Amino acid sequence: MGIVHHSQYVVWMEEGRSDLMRRKGFTFDRWEAVNIGFAVSDVKLRYHAPAHYGERVTVRTRVESLRSRQIVFGYEIVNADSQQLLVTGTVQLIAVNKQNQVRTIPREVQELLVAAD
Repeated sequence: MGIVHHSQYVVWMEEGRSDLMRRKGFTFDRWEAVNIGFAVSDVKLRYHAPAHYGERVTVRTRVESLRSRQIVFGYEIVNADSQQLLVTGTVQLIAVNKQNQVRTIPREVQELLVAAD
């Protein structure tokens, strides 16, 4: 059939999130410096149409909501050529420190996350 496995969309969403964070100036070194990491606490996907092997996709990622200890990213995955909507979804992350304890997202990090690209 050549249809991409459903789990691949979550991988693409993670890549989209990582790319957005890099564009906003966040690297793993920077996370280490402010003692913050993010743990996935919820993933929601809605499949609209299948992607097929060999097709190119575009992942559109945005910050959907931001609270003191939580961030929700929203996603649209589309066929890069036809722009057909394939998947929409969200990923909720909880801020943690190096000991994996929930912590507040520092204000400087919050400001960068909501700043326009």
